[in-house]
Amino acid sequence: MSDPLKPLTHPDVVPHVTPAGWGTLRRFTDARIALGRAGHSLPTAPHLAFQLAHAMARDAVHLPFDAHGVAAGVQALGLDAVRLHSAAADRATYLQRPDLGRRLDEASRALLQQRPSAQVDLVFVVGDGLSALAIHQNAVPLIAATVQRLQADAQPWSIGPVAVVEQARVAVGDEAGAGLKARCVVVLIGERPGLSSPDSLGLYLTWNPQPGLTDANRNCISNVRPAGLAIEAAAAKLVHLLGAARTGRISGVGLKDDTDDAAAALGSGNDPSRNFLLGP
Repeated sequence: MSDPLKPLTHPDVVPHVTPAGWGTLRRFTDARIALGRAGHSLPTAPHLAFQLAHAMARDAVHLPFDAHGVAAGVQALGLDAVRLHSAAADRATYLQRPDLGRRLDEASRALLQQRPSAQVDLVFVVGDGLSALAIHQNAVPLIAATVQRLQADAQPWSIGPVAVVEQARVAVGDEAGAGLKARCVVVLIGERPGLSSPDSLGLYLTWNPQPGLTDANRNCISNVRPAGLAIEAAAAKLVHLLGAARTGRISGVGLKDDTDDAAAALGSGNDPSRNFLLGP
């Protein structure tokens, strides 16, 4: 694929783009840096690329959620799935009333009350959030990779039905997890699309889920997508946090994620002072 930031050329047109002197740094980031200029303006190619990214972000927010397909994918893994809905009846209401997306509607509450279930160690809650695209692409592979690692744990994990929730915000996982009698809940949700990441999946882990908890009670792993945090790496982080949460019976600010690999990413070998910003 051609570089969308490369100036367009035509034999009858003389390009008048002044390149940025620090354009080599573009290879380290998706951020829109070192785009050059055409006179006092942005060159046409990066301007069009920005408009395309903005359109993709808007499309991700409004893409209809294929809850049936996600539930079928979950069931293909050998897990049970239950479809639920938040109190936000439609997309327009969801976008204007975030509070309604944080709790289940009456029909979903009644469904959970009718389900005979024993307490389980873990429940996954899959919600469309602000990017159904992120769920369609990443949710089932992430669950598969996580379950595979959990099955290899020396201390077995009991996993309850996967709740697939339409028009969901993160906090709806607390009510769904409590209704499914989970000791721990992991919410997989489409994150707010950025201008280079319309397909980013967020993971939110909460020990002892119950309505009324705040973000201080949750641990987050974000930017799970092909161009961000890879599925296997995210699953490894999640399983590590799950083990620590079960051991300490805690999540949120009291549970530290010590799997950070920033030093390895920025450094050279075991020397964190060696990175691309400081040179060789």
